[in-house]
Amino acid sequence: MRLERLNYNKIKIFLTFDDLVDRGLSKEDLWHDSLKVHQLFRDMIEEASDELGFEANGPIAVEVYSLQAQGMVVIVTKDVNDLESYDEDFTDDYIEMQVTLDQSDEIFYEFHSFEDIIQLSTRLKNINVLSGKLYSFNNRFYLLFEDENLVQTENLISLLAEFGNPSTITTYKVHEYGKLLMAENAIQQVYSYFIKKNTEDL
Repeated sequence: MRLERLNYNKIKIFLTFDDLVDRGLSKEDLWHDSLKVHQLFRDMIEEASDELGFEANGPIAVEVYSLQAQGMVVIVTKDVNDLESYDEDFTDDYIEMQVTLDQSDEIFYEFHSFEDIIQLSTRLKNINVLSGKLYSFNNRFYLLFEDENLVQTENLISLLAEFGNPSTITTYKVHEYGKLLMAENAIQQVYSYFIKKNTEDL
């Protein structure tokens, strides 16, 4: 589980599916309003309090974005106006949650070097995955796959995981503040420029 403070009243939490399993939950459990799910959110907020000094007593908004085969991004917001209007008689451990759930079919991975992407392109070409958008942001590279029709999703994920990591930064942030290097068929382009061309030159 990774925590990041976005501003004074908002934090972001990235959970892998392994984190869920460690807590006795499955991805499907999140879509049910159960005590276990509420306990998960309470634990996360407690950890955020310890690590980030994010105190959330009273009403909070919890937005959960499930990312295909990667994990979840959880945005927790406390509304100062609502907190001020709440009765001070409530105990310190009182938390009222308004939970919003959303699911994304995007596959979004982060890479430390461009060389990782070059090597990855060879492996992905072998399973006929040639699409993707390529971004750079803060000295990292990002690959985004939005194709709903990727037939080899499991193979794709396992290869991506060999060379990179699921991004804990949202696609919106990278798209807004990063640089779009290749808008389409990024794997095909990387392979053509850096692998195929070098092979032909030999």
